[in-house]
Amino acid sequence: MSSSGRTLDDKSGQKFTIGNYLGTRFEQIGIKHCFMVPGDYNLVLLDQLIRNKNIMQIGCCNELNAAYAAEGYARANGCGAVVTTFNVGAFSALNGVAGAYAENLPVIFVSGSYNTNDEAANHLIHHTIGTHDFSYQFEIFKRVTCAAARILNVENAPLLIDQAIVTALRERKPAYIEIACNLAAAPCNKPAPFESTLIEKVTNRHSLNAAVKYAAEILNNARKPLLLAGSHLRSFRAMDAFRELAESLACAVAVMPDAKGSFTEDHTQYIGIYLGDESSPNCDPIVEWADLILAAGPQFTDYTTAGWTALPAREKSIIAQPGFVRFSDLVYTEIELADFLSALAKKVHANDRTLMEYRQIGGGKRAAEQTAKADYDTPLSRAEMVSQIEKDLDGKTTLLVETGDAWFNGMYMRLPKGARFEIEMQWGAIGWSVPASFGYAMGIENDRRIVSIIGDGSFQLTAQEVANMIRYKTNNIIFLVNNQGYVIESEIHEGPYNYFKNWDYAGLVHIFNTEDGKGLGLKATTAGELAIAIEKAREHRDGPVLIECQIAHDDCTPQLLKWGNKVAAANGRPPVQV
Repeated sequence: MSSSGRTLDDKSGQKFTIGNYLGTRFEQIGIKHCFMVPGDYNLVLLDQLIRNKNIMQIGCCNELNAAYAAEGYARANGCGAVVTTFNVGAFSALNGVAGAYAENLPVIFVSGSYNTNDEAANHLIHHTIGTHDFSYQFEIFKRVTCAAARILNVENAPLLIDQAIVTALRERKPAYIEIACNLAAAPCNKPAPFESTLIEKVTNRHSLNAAVKYAAEILNNARKPLLLAGSHLRSFRAMDAFRELAESLACAVAVMPDAKGSFTEDHTQYIGIYLGDESSPNCDPIVEWADLILAAGPQFTDYTTAGWTALPAREKSIIAQPGFVRFSDLVYTEIELADFLSALAKKVHANDRTLMEYRQIGGGKRAAEQTAKADYDTPLSRAEMVSQIEKDLDGKTTLLVETGDAWFNGMYMRLPKGARFEIEMQWGAIGWSVPASFGYAMGIENDRRIVSIIGDGSFQLTAQEVANMIRYKTNNIIFLVNNQGYVIESEIHEGPYNYFKNWDYAGLVHIFNTEDGKGLGLKATTAGELAIAIEKAREHRDGPVLIECQIAHDDCTPQLLKWGNKVAAANGRPPVQV
């Protein structure tokens, strides 16, 4: 991107300023909503941003929620933006920005900052740690962003803003922009048209051809090849290329837990979630039986491999990532993931042996607990809750699950064609889901709804953002799992710290409604009450619905029990002796 000379803003008749230059760039990259919390260092900046009538400012309840909301918005919209004040606001948002980095989501984080005269005058200023060095916020955010800029001079503001935004979109990571409070309204150059080609990464064709040739040779010589889908497929827009390769190879396709939804579950080659012993029915033995696994865009962590127990052997793996392809004996770099997968699809021979073996051993039989029908007065169980939620999903639903047993409840639901799935398994921050659900709802199509499964402990961290769901009449349904404690922590390591004060969660919605809200809070203690609540939620308009599902504390998925033990074992390994 570049900028032209100083000219009038065609819409307002006013000269461009640094603030509305930034707002124009937001509009050009598709941002229609900007999440923010006002503070004295960003008020003039917010004045400038609000001049752009095509971007709605969304005031969140706190900066952490604003960052989470922008992250959720980026999942739905492709990119997001959040604006805070200096230090006290920015550091509150830091957790959400770091989460966006971990989850490969381009969120433009903007912080207002001190007057440029104060540093030269050797002033101590408020909202700081009381030193004369004001650069520490910039230095900290550099560690959780792919690009960071401080706007302390008018002349280089357009260049620094453009570099930060382009890098964020290209790298699929957050960027940091700090704007001094006395520069937000300073005149600057008019922004030029946005050039989308600037965000495209270029593949090295020589490296690509060599990697494709080598991979095709290995795959075509394998007797039992299998594909494993990872979460980077979605972040780096390689899902279509992966499906192209899958259909050319004709083999079984397993999906990592944080990549659910990246390969449609009604596809004839889909065999389920791979998580070692906690995999979908009959998925694990097929993955272990395969003699070659091409993993596309995986994030192999202690969480996604159940404490390193579901990590494919390197000697029988090809790992294709954004930027490189790793074989057991060498690595090819400067290769974009979609380019590699699409090119490889044209060179492989069909080999359906892993898929035929999967069908031979029975395929993906559903667990009996999800199909048994409960009576109306039967106390609500986790399995019944999951069964009813799954039946209510359709192709226009996004299912979002919070860290905890909600992960496993959601992972093993069958998604209908067109449904989407959102999980934050790399960062894994409890409390993410409430504001992320709100942000996601602000960014999706009008005919899509978002259904969230959230544990009670996670909800208590960021519950305030339900008030904004009510304010903006978003189409959210929250299944609040009230099992009175941090169940995931209990299964990893039990202790009295895993329990907290219970709330009337359904009643909280009525408090947030006050005079004009249309949110609906419902409570389900039996199977019948949940069925009625879901029916009411489907009919409700003009606001979110929260259904409080009361189940026993120890009523969790068997997958969580096994997974928790393995993660605990991984955490508890003794130090290496040197």
